Amino acid sequence: MTTPSSEIVTLGCRLNTLESEVMRDELSKAGIEDAVIINTCAVTAEAERQARQTIRRLRRERPNARIIVTGCAAQLDPAKFADMTEVDRVVGNHEKLNIETLVGDDAILVTDISQIRETAGHLVHGLDGRTRAFVMVQQGCDNTCTFCIIPAARGPNRAAPLDQITAQVKKLVATGHKEVVLTGVDIAAYGQDLGLCDENGTGLALVIRTLLDAVPELERLRLSSLDPARLDDAFFELLAGEPRLMAHLHLSLQAADDMVLARMKRRHRTADIARLVQRAKRARPGIVFGADLIAGFPTETDEMFETTAKNIQDWGFQYLHVFPYSSRPGTPAERMPQVPGNVIKERAKVLRQLGEANLDRHLKSLVGTVQPVLVEKDGFGRTESFAAVRFLKQAAQGAIVDMKITGFKDGELTSS
Repeated sequence: MTTPSSEIVTLGCRLNTLESEVMRDELSKAGIEDAVIINTCAVTAEAERQARQTIRRLRRERPNARIIVTGCAAQLDPAKFADMTEVDRVVGNHEKLNIETLVGDDAILVTDISQIRETAGHLVHGLDGRTRAFVMVQQGCDNTCTFCIIPAARGPNRAAPLDQITAQVKKLVATGHKEVVLTGVDIAAYGQDLGLCDENGTGLALVIRTLLDAVPELERLRLSSLDPARLDDAFFELLAGEPRLMAHLHLSLQAADDMVLARMKRRHRTADIARLVQRAKRARPGIVFGADLIAGFPTETDEMFETTAKNIQDWGFQYLHVFPYSSRPGTPAERMPQVPGNVIKERAKVLRQLGEANLDRHLKSLVGTVQPVLVEKDGFGRTESFAAVRFLKQAAQGAIVDMKITGFKDGELTSS
């Protein structure tokens, strides 16, 4: 009889996706079979509920497998998951990336992540056939946003060594990846723990410049979510002068009303974002923007929400990740006056509609142009501005192909 293979189920963010690939690689090298690992998310209470639901479903589907729970929810409350009859072992975020600690014998192995000062030293050679690869450049976060529990789950900001990042990117490019996305919890804070600086800039700008210089074969470098308060002069100089740095900024805004931002303990205000947008457009005409937004944050009035909606419309942000506010136990926001659930749902709908309208305007502006498209699979790819493209021509997966844009439909470009 063949032993069932191991399985990893990933919930939550891109960083979890990357770490799941590390775990998959570790399991494969060690020959571990018949284990099921659930890599959980804890960004909201709903995320935890989904994790428990997933665990129960997987136990029904794999009654004889060894079920290991890890990720942010497990890090925050390991006993809650260990008490589930479906669970065999609970492992923390630091321990999950080492095969010996991942599949050991203890029912619970979760250390105090606030004391961790280094990142995992793993190299990822490719991401399961993907044409776009994600590279972790840092872990953790030092901010104290009132809605967020992630610093407690991920620990303090800590940078991966620059030579390790460069080695990762070189290996990924050598395996055929044309695009690399730098990811982490707070990538714009890269290097603050190391005091990194030189005469041309600090932190994230140093990583970008080093990678583009050291890996000339890398055709596209993209960035995951950015804290707008940390983008410095060196970053905008790179944006203006480096065409391989994609003209697509995804900002961790969360709101676009100053009172809400203050109550969230965010470090930017609306005037800062307006200046950033104008500066980015001057540096790179045609640049597009994404944003993370929370709808219905506690105490958000109709007027505050309308300010956010108007600013998002005026700034023209095209790619919105809208999260209906969900109270997270253990955060200051949990103790604030809450917005009714039906109001939260409606505000999230309005923001999504604004994003869709802004995206349609961007897509319309591309009709008739020729765009370089990274082919992700048969008939589908993405432009440099991250616009999805459906096309009819034959093109190899992973290739970058010039395509004439003939129209758009349902949030995607079309090309014949």
